[in-house]
Amino acid sequence: MKKYILSCTLLAILAACGGNEEKKTTDTAAAGTAATASTDRSNNPDYQKGLELVGKSDCLTCHKVGDKLIGPSYKEVAAKYENNEENLTMLAGKIIKGGQGVWGNVPMTPHAQLSEEDAKQMVKYIFTLKD
Repeated sequence: MKKYILSCTLLAILAACGGNEEKKTTDTAAAGTAATASTDRSNNPDYQKGLELVGKSDCLTCHKVGDKLIGPSYKEVAAKYENNEENLTMLAGKIIKGGQGVWGNVPMTPHAQLSEEDAKQMVKYIFTLKD
């Protein structure tokens, strides 16, 4: 039974990581709208660049700005971690290498194609969402 549940979970993750570019563009626009609805962050360069990078990636397949999906919402991540250099580096590393266990048993897939600089910029964007 455990093998069946694990297989179904992995299949769901793989299916969710697929998707087409058209859907990502729509999700990016929705993410930007949701994020700016509560506070205007549009003049913040960390917000702008990070949002652009998130929009070009597959992040929005598993994460949303304000709602938990497969992974935690960006606002949950921002609330959990203090905005400092140690957490910035640690979270950028998790984006690149993947991870599991902090937010449950569903693993986050690695994004090895991202540079450390881009991953850090994505984390800076997430930190701008802290209420």
